[in-house]
Amino acid sequence: MNRIVRLFLQVLSVGSLAGCMPSPMQSTVGSVPAIQSPAPQPAFRPAPPVVVQNPWKPDAVARKWRHIVLHHTASSAGSVESVHEAHIGRGWDGIGYHFLIGNGKGMGDGEIQPTFRWREQIHGAHAKSPNNEYNEYGIGICLVGNFEEADPSDAQLASVKRLVSVLKHEYQLTDSQVIGHREVKATACPGKNFPIGEISRSSVFPVLAGQFGTYVTEQPSAFQVVKVERSNLR
Repeated sequence: MNRIVRLFLQVLSVGSLAGCMPSPMQSTVGSVPAIQSPAPQPAFRPAPPVVVQNPWKPDAVARKWRHIVLHHTASSAGSVESVHEAHIGRGWDGIGYHFLIGNGKGMGDGEIQPTFRWREQIHGAHAKSPNNEYNEYGIGICLVGNFEEADPSDAQLASVKRLVSVLKHEYQLTDSQVIGHREVKATACPGKNFPIGEISRSSVFPVLAGQFGTYVTEQPSAFQVVKVERSNLR
């Protein structure tokens, strides 16, 4: 009996030395590798925004504008020259608006033309009121067309939004300072089909550097990227 016990103990001793019976604290999977710290990432540095360029910046000292007043010509066609002659015929000193936007009949569709009033930064003759506030301090923008009967063209809408956006940004005007002629006096101008609210909310934001004179015009359902060519800037 003692011989059998001695033989069993010898076998147990050999197995332990061979590593066949690991201790309860010894892992059978192997050693866990040390966790490596992630490499440090460079700090995020957004590119500086481009300064928004105003392609309609006048040569004269800017007037202290407080409003943008929107109009239609109530005619099917027109140009700066034809409106100028019509207004002279009324006894005025020339076209009463600061900007005219064409519809393809007399001017290019969506073409924006500043008038002498804008270039010289003088008062308008487009929105008479008791204290003449809107002529003295209102930028008059007129679109060719009769928007009681039809809608502005897509090109006209894109152009007026672009123009209003830049002017609001340049002269720090709010949405509420962009109004239709009918808010100044009893008139249908600029017509029931003219989306005054949509246009008044147009905004402009600078985008990444390296894109000269590029900015984004906010629209209710989309963002339109507008590039201003260097040759058009003063």
